[in-house]
Order: sequence, then structure tokens, then C-alpha cells
Amino acid sequence: MMNRFHQIALISLLLAMLLLPLGLYAAETDPSNQITPGEFVIEPATLISLGFEWYMVGDSNRDAKVEVQYRKTGDAEWLNGLPLLRLNGERTFLSGAIDYTAPNMFAGSLFDLEPDTEYEARFVLTDADGVTGAPERQVTVRTRAEPMPYDQGNVYHVYPPDYAGEKQQPAFGGLLAAYYMGSLGGDWSNSSPPRVEPGDTILMHAGVYKDNRYYYSHELINDYKTCCGTTWDGTYYLTQSGTEGKPITIKAAGDGEVIFDGDGNEVLFDVMGADHLYFEGITFRNTRTAILAGRKHIAGTTDLTVKHSRFEDVGIGIHTDYSGSRNYYIADNVFIGRHDPDALNGWLPANFRNFEGAWDNVPDYEEIRKLLSYYAIKIYGAGHVVAYNRVENFHDGIDHATYGNPDGYPETIRERMPVAIDIYNNDISNMHDNCIEGDGAMHNIRILRNSCFNSATGAMSPQPIFGGPAYFIRNVVYHGVGGPLKVHGSPAGAIFYHNTYIGEVSQITPASNMHFRNNLILGQGTRPAVFAIDTYTRYSSSDYNGFRLNPGAEYSFIWRAPAAETVDYTGELIRQAFKTLDDYRQATGQDQHSRIVDYNVFRSARLPDPADPTRLFQPEEVDLRLKKRSAAVDAGEVLPNINDGYTGKLPDLGAYETGRPAPHYGPREQYRK
Repeated sequence: MMNRFHQIALISLLLAMLLLPLGLYAAETDPSNQITPGEFVIEPATLISLGFEWYMVGDSNRDAKVEVQYRKTGDAEWLNGLPLLRLNGERTFLSGAIDYTAPNMFAGSLFDLEPDTEYEARFVLTDADGVTGAPERQVTVRTRAEPMPYDQGNVYHVYPPDYAGEKQQPAFGGLLAAYYMGSLGGDWSNSSPPRVEPGDTILMHAGVYKDNRYYYSHELINDYKTCCGTTWDGTYYLTQSGTEGKPITIKAAGDGEVIFDGDGNEVLFDVMGADHLYFEGITFRNTRTAILAGRKHIAGTTDLTVKHSRFEDVGIGIHTDYSGSRNYYIADNVFIGRHDPDALNGWLPANFRNFEGAWDNVPDYEEIRKLLSYYAIKIYGAGHVVAYNRVENFHDGIDHATYGNPDGYPETIRERMPVAIDIYNNDISNMHDNCIEGDGAMHNIRILRNSCFNSATGAMSPQPIFGGPAYFIRNVVYHGVGGPLKVHGSPAGAIFYHNTYIGEVSQITPASNMHFRNNLILGQGTRPAVFAIDTYTRYSSSDYNGFRLNPGAEYSFIWRAPAAETVDYTGELIRQAFKTLDDYRQATGQDQHSRIVDYNVFRSARLPDPADPTRLFQPEEVDLRLKKRSAAVDAGEVLPNINDGYTGKLPDLGAYETGRPAPHYGPREQYRK
């Protein structure tokens, strides 16, 4: 039996054959509208996702489509995936920083797969104007396994300098003494060759590892107990690499907390010179940057793993903006920044002024806006996974580096493209700015099932995105003073499905190829319009959403788009404002199946108090799951591989499906510290 993809392709071919003798097909078909498939690219696999790119020639009228199916290797039944996103000529630009035009292509992802599992994926290209060349691609790809230590390498034991008990052998007095052949300090501090080899494990025993870095250490005299051989800057420079499947592991031994204290230094661990390093169960504290993993155009590491660890009293947790960084796994960690843990403050006072009278209650603004902790995690590159972390009291939570144009553009360097990145199930609270930034990514950045409470400026940000897709799926934002989204820098290819957003989606500067489906967007009174979109492309779209309008607002919806069907990045966008959903949908054609909702769709949630914007809400104070039979139930659109397994007649709106368990946010129970 033919599947539906083959049926579509056969019908298109038969139609062309029937019309061609009559001269109808040729007369009505512009050759530039026909499409020719080109290179097919499989992006680096992550644990639960696969990303694909398919480059094209032609299809000037943009009516071609790529349908997707997938299955585990060996299974008989094919499952449907989301169609690939069509890209062609979308421009991303910001004066003095970036100017990028998306190529003629399709791109997209498969979601929520099983780790370390082989899948088959099938892609069928159709175009009413004709396809020149093979219209189908079928590939076999394996998802990545969670990184683990190698269990057959050498094991070295490290003890703090004040340890007086019996020691397991071979034993060393500091990390660098085990990692290298010696840790002599002073002028000899970088003279020892590595001791560790790929697959080796260094077990750190309980205690505090804090160097007295202001005193000169030497192998002949060490009266000042400088501990660890990190002369002057207090930085651990790790330069020996592991290999695939054989990382060099630095892990807590399991006999108590292991603390690396930076004594207020600039960088605690510099790992830019080594690949395949694995950290587990470590506490990093009292430093500006805990792990420096890469610097743009300088150096960076690949295959870095940080698991089940704690970062406290830090300015930055983990940083790389090196384009060659790949395949990080940062999971089940806790990051605690230095900002006020008892109040929400922000760097942009205008957001708080939107709350009438509330600014009078914000004390000593110039003091509280200081940038004490920048971000918990910043990444760039390909194949990264950032999952199940808890982040509190930073300026930003989890960021993709804004970076600029991709390396080499317009001849973009394939291995330096920021693609195939997963950020999921993180628990983020009390941000001066954003909870999550997808800024600077190209294709298939996937921001899934994250909880964001208490954000001062645009909780989630795609500014910019170079072509996309950037997926924002089933995220929750509550008490976002500046709104749930911040869009800037003309991003292209942002997709918002099944999010629950408390706050107006109205901080949207012009974007291209942007799509909203199955979201709940509830006004909180900080701006009149609950949904205000600026787009350069008339094929941006919105439908099947639930909106809570702000009572008494002069207008509730704004749609600002080009007047003509063609995209014009220099022309004037036509602004239309509407008070009612009916007026908006009739004039624009958008949100034909959307509906009006209110806070009563939730089990237990209310409008955040506009007179108290600095208050911190805890997730347990509200329940954003849906009440049975509320207006948000059975009101969504079926989206394959996104809402499979919905429990009613149709999928529900928002992040949670009635009758299905809510996602887990933050470190999983067995990993909590």
C-alpha cells in the first residue's frame, strides 16, 4: 500500500502528464516556480532531537512543501513529523552588526526521540509547478547517548590539603597534581606534562579546594599553603583532551561535597585547550567565570559535559562563544547568581514604569541595576544540550551567543554553523533580563518545556535568528514584567507552538517567517495590545491561540505587515490596530480559529499584581494547568510530533494537555543538590 507521501507525488506527476498535451500545464507554469532539490544535510544529533536542512533551486512563488515521516529502525509504522519550514531570502539585519539573507532551502526537526536510538526519516518534496530531480530523501540517523565516564581507565584520588585520614592510592594533594605529572607552582607552574590520558578519572574527595593565590609558591618552600598550583590568577588550566567515549573525568568521589573556591578570581577553570572533558558532582563558587570553554575567533572546547553540579556566587557559570564548540551536555545543575534573591529588579526601568504607580516602590534603582551576575550559561556552535538545570538570580539565564553573522558568510563555513541546539526542561527564575535567549542561532534551535518565572525584560528572546527554524514549544512564562517575548534584530524563522504566556506579546520588532499556533497569551495590563506583531513577510501566520484582552484597552491587536505580497525590507509596513478579535481576524485573515479566554481557564492562577512588580512568585503559588471543560480545552490544531497523544477531540491550548502529566523542570530528583 502506498503511503500518503507517495500518493501526493504520484498525483502531481499524473496531473502534469494529463495537462501537458493540452498545453495547459506549460502555459500556466513559470519555469522559475519549478523547484530543483539540492544538497541534503543531516545536522549533529542530540539526545532527543534530529535536525535536517534541504537546499533548493527555484520555487520563486514559495508554494513547495516538504512532508516528513520517521520511525525507529525496525518498526513497521511510519509516524508523521512537522513539515520542514520553507526559507528563501528572509533577511536578518541590524545596523553595524549583522546583515544575512537566508538561502533557498527547507529546515526542520524531529522532537522527543529516545537517546542512543537509530531512526529512519523520510522527506518528500512536492510543488504544483513541478519538481526537477528526485523528490524524496530517506536517511538513517542515530540520536546521541548521554555522556558517561569511561570505566576502564586509570583512577586518581585527590584530597584537600587539610585531609588527615587514610587515602586511597594513587593519591594527590590537588587537582593539577593528578592531571599533570606535577604541580610545582611558581615559575614552574606550567612545566609538567599531562599525567591523565583519554578515559582516565580523577575522583575529588570531600573538602574545599581554595588556593592562596596571592603568595608565590615553590616546590622548595610552601609555608603559605597555596594548595593547588594555580599561581597568581587562581585558574585551573586544563589542556589534555579525552576522546569520543573516553572523556577525562573530574568527578566527586561520593564522600561529601567537593568545593572549588576561586577566591574572587576572574576564571576558575579554563578548558579552552582541551576536548572531551567531563565534570560531575562539583561545586564551583566565588569566581567571575566558573568554566571558560571558548572565546570567539580565539579558541574553544568540544564535547564538554557538566552534570549534577552546583554554581554559586558566580558572575558567569559556563561560557563559550567559539563557533567550533560542539556537543556540550549541561544537565541537572544548579546555578545561583549574585542578584537580590528576594526581589525582581531589572536593568531597563521602562518595563517597571508600565505598572502604574509601581515605580515609586522601587528603591535605589542605580544600585539594584548593577550587573553582578551576567548569565548562567552561554553557548555557541552545534549539537549542544542544556537540560534540567535550575537557574536563579542572574541577568540572563541560558543564552545562545548573539555573536553576529555566521563565520565566513556569505560563504558560510559548514562546521562553524550554530545549529542543532536543545534547551529543555529548565527551571529559571528572577532574571534582570531574559530567561532564555536563542539569539544568534541559525537552524534548529529547540527551546522546549522550560519554566520561566519572574523576568524583568522579555522572558524569551529570538534576536536575531538567521533563517531558522527556532522552535519555542510548550514553555511557560509567568510574571514577565517586560512581556513573555523580546524580538529584535529582524529575526527570521521563529516558531511558537503551545506556549503559556502571561503577559502581552507586543515587544515584537519586525521579524520574518514567524508563526504562532496553540498558544495561550493572557494580557496583564502593561501594554494595551495583547498581541502586536510586526513582520516583513505576509506569510507570517497566527492561528488557534487563546487571548485574554486587557479590559478597557483602546486596541487589543496590532498587525503590521507589507502592503504587497512581495517582501520588501526597505518599504513601509502598514499598521492596523483592532479592538476586537473579530475585527482583527476579518481584516488580516489571521487567528481565524483563535478564541478569547481569561485566567479562569487555569486551575489556580491570577493576574500578577500590577502594583507590586518586584515581587517574586514561586511556581507552587500558581497552577497553570487547565481546568476541565475550560475554553482552552480541545481548542488547538493537530501538530504532528508536537501534540501527539492529546486526550480530547483536539489538542488543548497552552503548555499543558489535560490528562497528561506536567513536565518536570530543573534537576531531576536523583540529581538534586
